[in-house]
Amino acid sequence: MTSISDDKPTPSQGEASEKERWASLIGGGAMVLMGLKQGSLRGALTALAGGGLIYQGATKQSTIQQAQEAIGINQPIKVEKTVTINKSPEELYRFWHNFENLPTFMKHLKSVKVYNEKRSHWIANAPLGNSVEWDAEILEDRENEFISWASVEGADIDNSGFVRFQKAAGDVSGQATSCLRGTEVKVVLEYNPPGGALGSAVAKLFGEEPEQQIGDELRRFKMLMETGEIATTEGQSSGRS
Repeated sequence: MTSISDDKPTPSQGEASEKERWASLIGGGAMVLMGLKQGSLRGALTALAGGGLIYQGATKQSTIQQAQEAIGINQPIKVEKTVTINKSPEELYRFWHNFENLPTFMKHLKSVKVYNEKRSHWIANAPLGNSVEWDAEILEDRENEFISWASVEGADIDNSGFVRFQKAAGDVSGQATSCLRGTEVKVVLEYNPPGGALGSAVAKLFGEEPEQQIGDELRRFKMLMETGEIATTEGQSSGRS
């Protein structure tokens, strides 16, 4: 007897697929309504993510997970950048440790308010003239070496990161003896904007690509610490910070 395979879904499979499709449609619709009601950047991105779910449901994607992967939900964005600065770890650590100094060279930050030795409040620029805010807590603080932090519950953008200050050494004229060549500053940031990678894609349209942004900010930090000012090409050769 010849066996004939049938690729058509069984009734139970078809029923499950239909449930998943309607879950995408209903869930996406709820996200759109919630996002529009908020009237903020977070709301706008939530609405966009909901629209993605509706689209996936309407085109009968097989699972909600596939729809989420298609629009990048639950995919944190991680950025790593390193710069060598001709200053001691102690000097760089002291400046960075006062988070209120960060907007001096981080253009995406409007302000940082330090509440106490652990907690601070951050306000950052966002596309379309909006702002995002969050409270952050220092998780680990090793003097002159390392600072790590993370946003607390209720943040507009969940994020965490660390900065490490490490002496940079190199050989002189091929000799084995090493000498101090400034400080290697490494910054690692991870965040999960509303809509996941979709939020990142929207941000790129407005010139806020995360990796480029952090690289530019570290270059400004280097200029500020080494020369006391940040050079600019916006109509003049240099400008005081």
